Amino acid sequence: MSAFFRQVDKIKPIFDLTYKIVLFACKILLIIDIFITTMSVIGRYVPFVPDPAWSEEVVLTCMAYMAVLSASLAIRRGAHIRMTALDRYFPKAVLLFLDILADICVLILAVVMIVVGWQYAAGLGAKATYVSMPWLSKFWMYFPVPVAGAAMVIFEIETLYNHLKKIVLKEGKA
Repeated sequence: MSAFFRQVDKIKPIFDLTYKIVLFACKILLIIDIFITTMSVIGRYVPFVPDPAWSEEVVLTCMAYMAVLSASLAIRRGAHIRMTALDRYFPKAVLLFLDILADICVLILAVVMIVVGWQYAAGLGAKATYVSMPWLSKFWMYFPVPVAGAAMVIFEIETLYNHLKKIVLKEGKA
């Protein structure tokens, strides 16, 4: 059975690459957000610095991307808010079961985010435009939801695999 896990462990670089891509995207979005917000604020007080009408909508769209993408990153690191006050009173097997149950629920949520998020992006989003940029579809405002859902699915698969590996190989005394 450990040969199976050794084979599957070879795809860990795919999970690592996905994590790095999403993290890089979040960093770029943060830089864009800071730059546009700074330019907009300075533009209100300094006459020769432009204060574009589209700045608020672009900043809000970037924030939407960062919010859902960074939430998907937290899945991989196990950094989501969780109730741990009673953990010391439960057996480790019960805690592992509850972790797996929570991960399955998050995986279901991720699939819903992909399906419903895509429906909104392709449906409602594709029919509307930004007020300050009528040439740009609001598809891009709704698109981060299915993208983050896809990242969440990838990271949840890895997390569930690690749980399975822990159970089967008795790592860390499950």
